[in-house]
Amino acid sequence: MDIAEVARRSGLRASTLRFYEEKGLIHSVGNPGERRRFAPGVLDQLALIALGQSAGFSLDDIRSMFLPSGEPRIDREVLSAKADELDAMVQRLKAMSRGLRHAAACPAPSHSQCPSFQRLLKAAAASALQRQQTVAKPGPGLRRKPA
Repeated sequence: MDIAEVARRSGLRASTLRFYEEKGLIHSVGNPGERRRFAPGVLDQLALIALGQSAGFSLDDIRSMFLPSGEPRIDREVLSAKADELDAMVQRLKAMSRGLRHAAACPAPSHSQCPSFQRLLKAAAASALQRQQTVAKPGPGLRRKPA
């Protein structure tokens, strides 16, 4: 299939397909300099890329889910860890939603007098502090420059 057909059938722009090719997510067949052509299996690869992105995987993570031939090679432990991460996110979002709904309907004269709203504020502040500390930590191989 040529790039226009893949774009039409996948709903992606040709520029996105070229970007994915540049990132090593998909591979064209044919000679350099000719119009890009792809094997029919590229549509399955693009579907897997879309699924991975919607689950929150980075393009680098997704690239590692393919063998050089384009066949999927998906680490089940990575999927399980991502599912755990999504479950935790869902729980945090549900708690936030319940807190906001309570705050919207709270009978207290002001939000500062509502214990539930105060707990929501404290949880949000603790979460923000935790994110800030996580970002500030240098990862492996990264060192802060001496002041």
